[in-house]
Amino acid sequence: MDNLTLIMFTLFLIGAGLIIGVLNFVQSKKNKKIKKTLEKLEVEKNELATSPIVPELAKVESYLNNDKLKALYDEWSNRLKQIKEVQIPKLSDMILDAEYSLSQMDYKSTMYKIAKLEMELYKVRTNSDFLFGEIKDLTSSEERSRTVITSYKARYRALYQKFNDSKQEFGGYADVISTQFEVIAKRFEDFETIMDNSEYTEVDKILNIIDELLNHMTVVIEEVPSIVLMIDSVIPKSIKEVEDTYNEMIKEGYPLDYLNVEYNLKEISNKVEEIASRTKKLDMNQSLVELKVLGEYFDNVFKDFEKEKLDRKTYEEKVLSFSTKLTKINGVVDDIYNSLNDIKNIYNLKQDDMVVLEQIRSELNDLNTNFKVLQDHTKFNNTFAYSKLVSEIEGLSNNLSHTEEKLDKVLNVIGNMHDDEVRARQQLEEIKLVLKDSKLQMRDYKLPIIPDYYYVELNEANVAIKEIVKELDKKPITIEVLNTRVDTARDLVLKLYTKTKELMKNAMFAEKAIVYGNRYRSSNSELNESLNMSEKLFFSGEYKKSFELTVNVLNKIEPGIYNKILNLYSSKEK
Repeated sequence: MDNLTLIMFTLFLIGAGLIIGVLNFVQSKKNKKIKKTLEKLEVEKNELATSPIVPELAKVESYLNNDKLKALYDEWSNRLKQIKEVQIPKLSDMILDAEYSLSQMDYKSTMYKIAKLEMELYKVRTNSDFLFGEIKDLTSSEERSRTVITSYKARYRALYQKFNDSKQEFGGYADVISTQFEVIAKRFEDFETIMDNSEYTEVDKILNIIDELLNHMTVVIEEVPSIVLMIDSVIPKSIKEVEDTYNEMIKEGYPLDYLNVEYNLKEISNKVEEIASRTKKLDMNQSLVELKVLGEYFDNVFKDFEKEKLDRKTYEEKVLSFSTKLTKINGVVDDIYNSLNDIKNIYNLKQDDMVVLEQIRSELNDLNTNFKVLQDHTKFNNTFAYSKLVSEIEGLSNNLSHTEEKLDKVLNVIGNMHDDEVRARQQLEEIKLVLKDSKLQMRDYKLPIIPDYYYVELNEANVAIKEIVKELDKKPITIEVLNTRVDTARDLVLKLYTKTKELMKNAMFAEKAIVYGNRYRSSNSELNESLNMSEKLFFSGEYKKSFELTVNVLNKIEPGIYNKILNLYSSKEK
């Protein structure tokens, strides 16, 4: 038992020792890491203390020759003093304080102090870098400014050379531009004076001024020749061309007031004078753009002139075409109304046709009035463009076309009435000839008897013909009724003609069949009786029945007898 207790106690001591050892190891490692961070911050603090600000500030001290630079030097010295005597010592104190907390193994407090130290260190470094940058800008300004001024002088020489090479292109503005070059040259002298006096705070201002002057001179050299060409040559020439063309077209009667040419040319002249005045002061102010806009106006106004000429030609052609058609239609309508009583006496015109005629005459009156107004207006027109006049005459032409369509329909009605009358008279004669031919055929064959129904149809045909004659003798003629009478008479006469042909054919066939069958009378009593019956039917006008009876009896004796009789009839016809 004692041995067991001893073993357990031993194991406990060993475990406790191991735990303490591990904890000591971890703590030692953490201490080293934090200490290393503090050492790094110490180095960064020392670098701030040995920054190159002092040598750069010493350079400024060597050329303190004006109050402005001295004031700037004093400000920089005070800021440097603040960094060295206040801010950096404060960093040292903060490092010592953090190291003390670390020695007390107060890690939480140590880490908090390190964070504050890093923030303060960053702020001091930023102040130091910014101060160094300001001093460095001044101490290096001479070299930098010399480089910049060299490039500006090169630009100046290039511009001046370009100006001298084409001086005549600048016209009356050459002296003003030469003076401006002298102003820029004077600025270069001002720069040298500033550099000689070590007035480095003024260098950027003079460089900016020179840069702006050179940029402006670049625009001047680029645009003034074009401006001179436009205001001295192109635009005056364009104004003269527009004035001449405008005056010539006005004399020829073109309506150009709507273009406001005179007002626009006056405004253009004023604008050119304004641009010329600005250019004397080398104030470009979009002058070239404005001149290009004026140039576009001239292009557009010449297009308007050409369009007006084309529209006038179109208008005159359309007026001639309209006038010719209107005169023709006026004549036709006048002829209709002059003959209207005669037409009414001859034909029974419908009320709708009379209404349309009145509409046509009313529309023509309006067209004649409007056309006269348009012509009168054109003679004294100086306001409306010919394009509008073309639109007006096109509107009248469209209306005239609609009126012409109505007139064509009325003329077709009247013309068709006349054609129907002529056709009715021609058809009347043709119907009479057909009826006459039917009568002649009936008379030539000398039938023993003509059936009553034939006389009924003949009488109907004669009555129908008389109705045509009666309708033609009426004044006025109702064409619809006349056409009906003609159709009725034609149908009845053709029907009668067909009946005549059929009656004659049946009578002829019946007679031929009886004659042909007589050869068998003595030898066939049945045939004899049938032929006697056929003869009775024949002489009573039943020719078709007579023929059918005879053919049926003969076909028993002589099959195919129908075709033989048909051939006999055909031979006779030929």
